[in-house]
Amino acid sequence: MLVVNNISFGYSKNKIVLKKFSFTLKEGEHLCVMGESGCGKSTLLKAIYGLLNLNSGNIFWKENEVLGPKFHLVPGMNFFKYVAQDFDLMPYISVSENIKKFLSRFYPEESEKRTQELLEVIEMKAFENTKVKNLSGGQKQRVAIARALAKEPELLLLDEPFGQIDNFKKNSLRRNLFAYLKNKNITCIVATHDKNDALSFADKLIIIRNNKILVNNHPLEIYKDPKEKYVAALFDDVNEVTVGRQSVLRYPHQIKIVEKSEKNATVINSYFKGSYWLIEAEFENEKVFLNYFSKIKTGKKICLLIE
Repeated sequence: MLVVNNISFGYSKNKIVLKKFSFTLKEGEHLCVMGESGCGKSTLLKAIYGLLNLNSGNIFWKENEVLGPKFHLVPGMNFFKYVAQDFDLMPYISVSENIKKFLSRFYPEESEKRTQELLEVIEMKAFENTKVKNLSGGQKQRVAIARALAKEPELLLLDEPFGQIDNFKKNSLRRNLFAYLKNKNITCIVATHDKNDALSFADKLIIIRNNKILVNNHPLEIYKDPKEKYVAALFDDVNEVTVGRQSVLRYPHQIKIVEKSEKNATVINSYFKGSYWLIEAEFENEKVFLNYFSKIKTGKKICLLIE
């Protein structure tokens, strides 16, 4: 189990980035960390990996305390792997050689089998002999993930792991990677801006604001009942509307167009989203967003049902 106990960290006395963070994570669980840029997501991963000297608090993995650079000649925990946004690959050797870098040379058959397995996970089999310097940013990101998994870490830390990967590859890679981690019982923490990482694959979700943990719960519970507009906005467009004299948060799919209603709005614009249209309308001098099956002419009056 990972135990993060009341940790605080700042890069200077006047810049505290993590303020009294506490949470636990069981072995094999997958945690997503979300929040606006600069809120402390990447710093949290670095702290857990052992790259930072904490101001206060402590971190434990099982019985082992995670200590910072003051206590290690080479910072970072041996049984953790951390994939940062800069990848840190060796550009002049091939993809497969990068993955094999940390595997034993005394067991070449096992090393090759492991490499081929990971090439399948990241969908890079066709590029195994390509030098890393000739890859795109998204391909390098996938190689960095595979290299981190080569020695099967107990805890994998991923910082925006799909940020540079094309959309048509991103979804299948997510499914492959997170299924692989679950199968191997590898604990994982992902810092991300992408709601799909959290909603589809995470067991727990932490949302950070103003360098503090704002919410820590199951992703479904947070999505269904966001306590603040900031939280809901991480998942979708969000409307703050009045229902029965009470101000509530509603996603676009929770506002319907009906034939008759006392709630009247005027269409401002329509945005094609593939399987539906996102309608922007003016309602009680505020903009609201709702989903609809077709485009609606600008200026048209519509009646709303707010669920």
